[in-house]
Amino acid sequence: MRFIFIILLATSTFTNAQNNYPQDYFSNPLEIPLILSGTFAELRSNHFHSGLDIKTQQRRGLKVKASASGFVSRIKVSHFGYGKALYITHPNGYTTVYAHLQKFAPEIEAYIKKAQYKKESYEIELFPSAETLQVIKDSIVAFSGNSGGSGGPHLHFEIRDKAERPMNPMLFGMDVTDTTNPVINSIFAYPMDENSFINKSNTKQKLRLIPLKNGDYTVENIEAYGKIGFGIETTDRQNLAANKNGVYNIQTFINGSKNFELDFKQFSFSETKHINQLIDYEYYKTKKKRIQKLFKKNNPLSLLKNPENDGYLNIKDSTYSVYKIRVSDFKNNESWVTVSVKGTKNSITKPKQIKTTPYFINASETTNLKEGKISVDIYKDTFYTNFYLDFAVNNDTLKLHEDVFPAKKSFTINYDISAYSDADKSKLYIARLIGYKNYPSYSNTKRKGTILSTYTKTLGTFALATDTLKPTIKPSNFKKGQWLSNFRYLKVKIDDELSGISKYRATVNGKWILMEYDYKTKTLTHDFNDGIVTDTKNNLKVIVTDNVGNSSTFETLFYRK
Repeated sequence: MRFIFIILLATSTFTNAQNNYPQDYFSNPLEIPLILSGTFAELRSNHFHSGLDIKTQQRRGLKVKASASGFVSRIKVSHFGYGKALYITHPNGYTTVYAHLQKFAPEIEAYIKKAQYKKESYEIELFPSAETLQVIKDSIVAFSGNSGGSGGPHLHFEIRDKAERPMNPMLFGMDVTDTTNPVINSIFAYPMDENSFINKSNTKQKLRLIPLKNGDYTVENIEAYGKIGFGIETTDRQNLAANKNGVYNIQTFINGSKNFELDFKQFSFSETKHINQLIDYEYYKTKKKRIQKLFKKNNPLSLLKNPENDGYLNIKDSTYSVYKIRVSDFKNNESWVTVSVKGTKNSITKPKQIKTTPYFINASETTNLKEGKISVDIYKDTFYTNFYLDFAVNNDTLKLHEDVFPAKKSFTINYDISAYSDADKSKLYIARLIGYKNYPSYSNTKRKGTILSTYTKTLGTFALATDTLKPTIKPSNFKKGQWLSNFRYLKVKIDDELSGISKYRATVNGKWILMEYDYKTKTLTHDFNDGIVTDTKNNLKVIVTDNVGNSSTFETLFYRK
């Protein structure tokens, strides 16, 4: 049974929120209907998704239009992240962002390439003045692509306010067909202290979810006592896409009174890291599924809206409570879950097992650990909670717990490498061992004298690794001595097996040429339309350096009229 007044209140709140944003100011940035592969504030690795991922029919090169008139206020080109990204500031104070682009419109492309050649760098960030690159609504500003950290061709589109906070573009009238209710995948119940239990257990419980004929859900009745909380795994999808996307709003009610709300309207980039405290981080790391906690535990997220009693339930003996969860998407399609809770003060038959170690992390204090040549510095407020830490050193391998506790900020791992020869020191780096094969993944390593250091937010196993192998460089679409008169692009494959590529440089007849690096395909690409290669006989020289300083040089001749 649903509470009518709750539905009316939620609908009213939804409608009023819609009216606070201009509805006809921003237009679709593509010439095709909006079909999404990703929604705003969707749960991603270590961050909330800051915009809409718009499908481009699995193609690159679709025209990207200015969603409103304004001026290009920022251009950023990077190997990772957003790849090629364009920022347009509008007279109403909002900024739109267009990312993972293939290329920019001709005037903008010429502006950015001039700067790249001047700096001799593919990666660049520019902030043009308001008069330099003005655009009008629906004018072509770029072409869609798959650059940066994109997992497939699409356009990432954002709307930010004056404080650079990303906002849900759907609030501004962006219309996506959606008549589908969110899907509830699982419900969990959490005893919050040693005196609380659920079904006679002091450990987290996965509840049996029961779908109802009307599309809602219930769970098997539970017995509980003390301070408890709930978690939910839920997704949404739109009519024209099969993607499992994020939801828009989650509210919970205890006996008809709202006690928690998670509202995905906007957030700031400074807080997006707290996603790892919102989800059940340990469950995500071990099961690869994101359970959203429906309670506020040491989490400053602004997405959490005035939770009553921080979203917890205090269950007393001989009571009956009805706990309801309302999950909705932007179009107000909704799914409800009902949980009936019987308060029973039974003895705990399954207490929570806490493994103790000699190393206790008090989150409010600084902790310094050292054994042999390895030390770890954990500063105050690095973690959200207190816990016992597994810390062990075996030769050059450091066991620093398992990655089941999220960190707010980085901690430091130091290795004293004074015992190594000078030749070996230059090839050492700190690696995090990942996977069942303990593959050494490069962790950004700094050297000061005989101390190697890395800053990381991730617990786990670390070790010193050695990289004596040079990067590899191979021509991709041509051979030595070949005529390339009819070629638009010059392509070279580069790779490094161990520490990874740090930098590269390419010249033709001694002149620096712009080469775009796509780390996903390990390809460097030069566009002959840049007009730099003008001679018939050309000597190409490519130098690639890895993260410990190993360097390879590739030289070859090609001809072009």
